[in-house]
Amino acid sequence: MIKIKTLEEIELMRESALIVSKTLGEIAKAIKPGVTSLELDKLAETCIRDHGAIPGFLGLYDFPNTLCMSPNSQVVHGIPNSTPLENGDIISIDCGALKNGFYGDHAYTFAVGEIDKETEKLLQVTKESLYVGIKEFKANNRVGDVGYAIQKYCEDHGYGVVRELVGHGLGSTMHEDPEMPNYGKRGRGKKFVDGMVVAIEPMINMGTQRIKQHKDGWTITTKDNKPSAHFEHDVALVNGKPELLSTFAYIYEALGIKSNEEDPFREKPLVL
Repeated sequence: MIKIKTLEEIELMRESALIVSKTLGEIAKAIKPGVTSLELDKLAETCIRDHGAIPGFLGLYDFPNTLCMSPNSQVVHGIPNSTPLENGDIISIDCGALKNGFYGDHAYTFAVGEIDKETEKLLQVTKESLYVGIKEFKANNRVGDVGYAIQKYCEDHGYGVVRELVGHGLGSTMHEDPEMPNYGKRGRGKKFVDGMVVAIEPMINMGTQRIKQHKDGWTITTKDNKPSAHFEHDVALVNGKPELLSTFAYIYEALGIKSNEEDPFREKPLVL
């Protein structure tokens, strides 16, 4: 059952989402060759708690850490460890926070040092597909419209769209209805109405769409061991239009990136 949020609840969810955004911004400052994902995980937990929130992933379904950290061919759900990151790596970092009874949950794939052009393009296209999907999250559209838009955009670039892992509704629990696949058919699935909040999160592979799960019960990698990228935003449907609750602005501030990609999905300018 889809849980419709009031405008007051959406504002509480925005607060949780922005705590995640700020945490990812702190992570962006710290990512470099030689740092370990376990060190970044500890940084994230401190940041979340300093903002009066609880790490959303820690203990959820018995997950052992604050961040899901998935380098290179790992798609999602990687467990932080003591292996140093290397120049040329990419790492997808998924983060959640719980405050005032509501979750924030979003993700970004970071370059570690200098990455090759082919991988850089994968990250660019995957992030662009996120906004292509968000654009379709509007009144009277359906789940399939978002999935179709993401799928077509990525497959037109020759990439594999993961089928087994999907976005989701978000609220007082981390995973709510509806499921939000990154593939689909136009006009199919549940209809969008005001008050819905979803996490849209393309998970896109450079090669095959096929994946495999490791024996730890969490880590998922591409079947062909080629790189995978993952970007995620929290989005509410307000007055028939998508309204971003999360932002990459803190990441961009840390990395010196200028972007107006989020402007079409904000009713009010974001003040850092």
